[in-house]
Amino acid sequence: MDTLTLPAPIAHYFASEHHPEALAQCFTANAVVTDDGHTYTGIDAIKAFMAAASAKYNATTVPFSLTEDDGLQLVRAKVSGHFSGSPVNLSYRFCLEDGLIGSLEITV
Repeated sequence: MDTLTLPAPIAHYFASEHHPEALAQCFTANAVVTDDGHTYTGIDAIKAFMAAASAKYNATTVPFSLTEDDGLQLVRAKVSGHFSGSPVNLSYRFCLEDGLIGSLEITV
């Protein structure tokens, strides 16, 4: 089985999914995260969102593919947790800036 090699900030993001403080270190100061119709801008908003999502869904994310699309890194991942429809495959569209995540859009 092939091992998926992710760029360092993306690998750190997935490895830190239940640790909002560690997750915050993956993002630029003015990063933007969009998920489920909501947008979170800046480290404090992103940390609060990630902490609430982790507590509510206790999800586990397993990336299984990586492609590049118009300069963005597109990761597909299987997400399992305490939510209707679990597990589900989600798309994570990352824009990397200076070795950190500048923006992230999570979609079905």
